[in-house]
Amino acid sequence: MHSWTVKLLICLSVGFSLLTCVDPVESTINSSLNVLIVDCTLTDKAETQVIRLNRSQSDRLTGRFGYVPLTKANVQLVVDSVEVVMAEETTDGRYQLPADFKGQVGHVYQLKFTLADGTHYESTPELLQPVAPIGQVRALFNPTSLSATERLNNTYSAAHDFYVDFTDQADQPNYYRWDWMDWERQEWCRSCNRGFYQVRDAQGNLIEDCVSTNLNSSFTASFDYNCRTACWEILYSHELVLFTDKYSNGNPVKGLLIGRVPLYSKEPCLVELRQSSLTKQAYDYFNQLQEQSQTSGGLAGGQPALLVGNVQNVAKPNEAVVGYFTVSSVSSVRYWLSRTDASGIAPGLFFALNARGPVDEPPSGRDRPPTAVCVSSDSRTPYKPEGWRD
Repeated sequence: MHSWTVKLLICLSVGFSLLTCVDPVESTINSSLNVLIVDCTLTDKAETQVIRLNRSQSDRLTGRFGYVPLTKANVQLVVDSVEVVMAEETTDGRYQLPADFKGQVGHVYQLKFTLADGTHYESTPELLQPVAPIGQVRALFNPTSLSATERLNNTYSAAHDFYVDFTDQADQPNYYRWDWMDWERQEWCRSCNRGFYQVRDAQGNLIEDCVSTNLNSSFTASFDYNCRTACWEILYSHELVLFTDKYSNGNPVKGLLIGRVPLYSKEPCLVELRQSSLTKQAYDYFNQLQEQSQTSGGLAGGQPALLVGNVQNVAKPNEAVVGYFTVSSVSSVRYWLSRTDASGIAPGLFFALNARGPVDEPPSGRDRPPTAVCVSSDSRTPYKPEGWRD
């Protein structure tokens, strides 16, 4: 599954929400920012365990940031300082651990990787700690849930607020984090800019891709193509929702707001709520990030600094590396959200994601327009999610 740690790449690209809201350290943001970004959360669930390595780079003239996947790295996970588990690069910058591998409570894990240029990085060893199970879950429609900066397309503020009950474990200090995944039925599987979707090329070879037109240099139309089969969009939370049991050790916690799923549409959807354990060090890191994000004035408010995590360049410890290698035990619940209580206007999933409505290619023959394949990825799947109700 898509890593449910702080979406470093997504958040960096949306208003610099990580890099503009961080605790001061030695490296500050400037027009030549070039930093390594590590995104990895190891869990004890039977799910895909992924490490993502990217480099954030800015254009010296425009100040705009882009992200370059770091390929051909040697990535490994060390278990209890003894066992070494290798990760395989599946797509550029995405390294996946073996399908049958998952973390175990009470074991210590360390991330190590060497980039293609020979630079070696290591995380601090992290202990995977247990987490209390989720108890009761409630969803409440809230027409004004999302703030002005969170609203879909700056307009739609409605969401379902999710609340949980659980009983904190009394035998040790506990640190929690919550997030969610949302499966929405997707009807549109491909958009082609200045071209058309082709199932096969002129020689009859299967391509399933957009093909640019060379017939008219002024052709600027974009077309959208319906899914050929059932397809689900996978959406993720971007909020940092944290909790420490400092004032509630061993006691029941009731009605804690842990997530807000936007009203993308009024169609039902499937939401997985995830309650995760953190080490104290990881909690402190994310708590700093959360506090700074609530008080930062953005880039205009002064030169922010990078929040450096627990991954270090072995030869040059002063290099700023963004991100935190997190290990978590996870208690999860899948909740069928019918949305029958929703009122007002919903944008519809396509508009919510693209800020425009879909555009059909005009019919031009027996096979035009074609339908598009639902390509399996971290954000989309052709396989019916467990718990989906037809």
